[in-house]
Amino acid sequence: MQMTTLRQEVLFMTAFTIAVLTMPVWLDPVGANYPDLLQKFAIYGIFAIGFNILFGLTGYLSFGHAAFLGVGSYAAVWSFKLLTMNVVPAVIFAVILSGLFAAVIGYVSLRRSGIYFSILTLAFAQMSYNLAYSVLTPVTNGETGLQLALGDPRILDRLSGVAAAPGIPFPSFFGIDMDGYAGFYFCAVLLIICFFLAMRIAHSPFGMSLRAIKSNQSRMGYTGFNTRPYTLAAFVVSGMYAGLAGALLAVTDPLAGAERMQWAASGEVVLMTILGGAGTLVGPVIGAGVIKYFENIFSAYHEARLHAVYSFMPDGLQDFFVTITAPFVGEGWLLTLGVIFMLIVTFLPGGLMEGARRIRALFTRRKKTAAEPTKLATAK
Repeated sequence: MQMTTLRQEVLFMTAFTIAVLTMPVWLDPVGANYPDLLQKFAIYGIFAIGFNILFGLTGYLSFGHAAFLGVGSYAAVWSFKLLTMNVVPAVIFAVILSGLFAAVIGYVSLRRSGIYFSILTLAFAQMSYNLAYSVLTPVTNGETGLQLALGDPRILDRLSGVAAAPGIPFPSFFGIDMDGYAGFYFCAVLLIICFFLAMRIAHSPFGMSLRAIKSNQSRMGYTGFNTRPYTLAAFVVSGMYAGLAGALLAVTDPLAGAERMQWAASGEVVLMTILGGAGTLVGPVIGAGVIKYFENIFSAYHEARLHAVYSFMPDGLQDFFVTITAPFVGEGWLLTLGVIFMLIVTFLPGGLMEGARRIRALFTRRKKTAAEPTKLATAK
């Protein structure tokens, strides 16, 4: 049985790796193969995987995970400013700092459960946002955001003799600039690593304990099992994933702003996880990709483009359809997201992964039905 499970994991991991690394190829027909969007797919996939460890496995719904996303971004940009433009120290620094920040917030928030835990995390995230926006302006540069500058010390770069660029340098991985497809593949490799770690966590005794906590935490407490260290560990790991995603946002676009800590960013990762399928391995990644894809598609439509789409219609009918659809695209694309989310929750409570399971079950049932007459004929 163990060999079968190991074989299944290897096959699943291989398929996931191939799918991620070939995204520029199979996303080309739908117009989603350009680097900026692919980077978002990978980065928010990491964010959603980490959130799923807390919410999908443990059952704790956090409304404040954007705080760790912001901390990771600020930590990465400060690493670029003070140390080096190499992305490795920035990523490590961001993950460690986000983990420490998550340990502090988790230690306080996990004293409560259910809606009270969710409200506490939301409160901490809003406090972090306000601190970054106004109080900690010397550290975060307030509403302008933290950016690179020509006068940044970059101590390690200077000590190692890295030649200074004529302008503001771009983050690099040992000389390879992290823009374009190079930036995507860097994020993609980290997505694959994060997915593998999440899979090992889910299939480990620690993951089984998290599932048991989600199932009935009170009963586990009655048996003498101390759930607190497990929930705190899940919270810290989830926060480190979010910090890594925040660092990668700064790697591909070296800027950190307080808006990454807003409640809307926390709500977005909740939608990604539920849309794809909370508690599943690949579901949150699919949910992140779907939301970012629709954000890119629908937000790009404006009134003039809608008129071009409906240009085959008579003028009066054209204006009518433009008026109806305009609120759902452009800046109002979130209305479209709301409709999609409502339909998924209503008809597929388990997310898109539940839809995939239903389709697979339908084909399996049809195969069994088709095979039954053959079996009966053979028996006769």
